[in-house]
Amino acid sequence: MSAEPMTTPSRRTLVAVALVALTMAGSVAAYGMIERAHSAAQVARWTNAQALPTVALARLGRGDAGQSFVLPGTIQPLNRAAIYARVDGYLKSWRQDIGAQVEAGQVLATIDTPDLDQQLAQAKADLATATANAQLAAVTARRWNQLVKSQWVSQQDADNKNGSASATKAAMDAASANEKRLEAMESFKTILAPFDGVVTKRNTDIGALINAGSTAGQELFEVSDLHRVRIYVQVPQAYSAELRPGLKASFKVPQYPGRKLAATLVTTSHAMDANSRSMLVELQADNADGALSAGAYAQVQLQLPGDPNMVRVPATALIAADRGSQVAIVGNDDKVAIKPVQIGRDLGDSVEVIAGLSPLDRVIDSPPETLQNGDQIQLIATSGTAVAAAAPPTKAD
Repeated sequence: MSAEPMTTPSRRTLVAVALVALTMAGSVAAYGMIERAHSAAQVARWTNAQALPTVALARLGRGDAGQSFVLPGTIQPLNRAAIYARVDGYLKSWRQDIGAQVEAGQVLATIDTPDLDQQLAQAKADLATATANAQLAAVTARRWNQLVKSQWVSQQDADNKNGSASATKAAMDAASANEKRLEAMESFKTILAPFDGVVTKRNTDIGALINAGSTAGQELFEVSDLHRVRIYVQVPQAYSAELRPGLKASFKVPQYPGRKLAATLVTTSHAMDANSRSMLVELQADNADGALSAGAYAQVQLQLPGDPNMVRVPATALIAADRGSQVAIVGNDDKVAIKPVQIGRDLGDSVEVIAGLSPLDRVIDSPPETLQNGDQIQLIATSGTAVAAAAPPTKAD
């Protein structure tokens, strides 16, 4: 069997095959370059996304319809009188002890005043003498006026008698006034209750030396009107603008646990204490049963009208700064804006922002320390995954 002769491809065929091979090789190379460029772009996008701070938004709350807070207060009687003696002497007797219910004008004690008694006796004698002298001088003056008419005496002598009568009359009036003064002092020998109330102090006893006045003498009794009480509270300056007469409040006292009593704000001092920056407020409460004592401590709960514009934010959203508190806000372009805010009440895990923040603001919770104004950020979705974050792309082979 004879072998067939081999045919040699033509030159045109070889050229065509070479062109096809070159075309395929170029296509493969171009595809590889495109894939690598696409992968590089994906890696760049992922890297840039990971470089942006990922933050979460804080959950904001509205201010309460009414803000309530508790402050310490001191209970005082509606009226209280410290009673001192007006005359010197010795305590003769006392009739009311501490805790006694007294009425206005009721006798509390009597004072023995021997010196005053003698002064009054002398004043009465002096008045009797002055009265007799005045009467005699008046009669003499009338007689001399009659003698002047018949020219038995001179007008000068009659004028002298009339002047003497006027002088003795003035001396009698002075003696009478002195007697009335001492009689008024005698009335102070009996110490009376100034109003209905309770004897809350008795600082004297029978035989004790009594000195008149509040400087040399000591306080003998104290009477307090406790049918109604005053409650004094120091309210911080931040809440003073909402204080109005008629504002309702409640209070508790340690001796009656679980019992809540009602009170009404009556007036304010309209002045800030320089040390505490607080305003003194007076409330009043009924005490018909006498359960409340003077000087007692009370926990007063004030209910102030709420501010609808107040925003409550988590404490973790605050940024401490030298010039006060700040928060980080996310704008519509997902850029950060740092805003100063004014803090009201500190509720522990949250605070009330009374100025500088709107309920519609998007506040960043736990902002990074490096966060600055104008920084681009990405938000965490509600499911807990990053909105823009994804797994890094695999580099093409």
